[in-house]
Amino acid sequence: MKKQDYSNHIRFYAPHHFIYLPLLFILLGTGLWMSFASTDQQIIWILFSAVIFLLTYLAVMIRQHYALTLQDRLLRLEFKQRYFELFGKRSDDVENQLSFGQIAALRFAHDGEFRELLEMALADNTSPKEIKKAIKNWKPDYRRV
Repeated sequence: MKKQDYSNHIRFYAPHHFIYLPLLFILLGTGLWMSFASTDQQIIWILFSAVIFLLTYLAVMIRQHYALTLQDRLLRLEFKQRYFELFGKRSDDVENQLSFGQIAALRFAHDGEFRELLEMALADNTSPKEIKKAIKNWKPDYRRV
């Protein structure tokens, strides 16, 4: 696998992103175009477009909602475990001071950098993007959704 870093850490699911959604967008575009082009069947094409739009919306939102909710829970658990392993104590107080984005960004840092970046995030309220950019030794995450 290619070495993961800030510039290539986004992941796509090909059947969803490159087949299903483009097909729905093509159907939606066709339906909208036919709604204006076909005066005798305009209502049918408007209804067709509305149904395709709803299918597109549901496909995006349900897939994202379930996957991201589960991933968020796992990232919080990972943070708690890692904090306990490195510091030997519970992370409740520290976790409450961090945003979820900061916790998610910290997962890419190796243990040596984790301490330093965590202190920086707590002291300066560093943004998740800045935390990711500050990582020198990127710890890849190839299994996320």
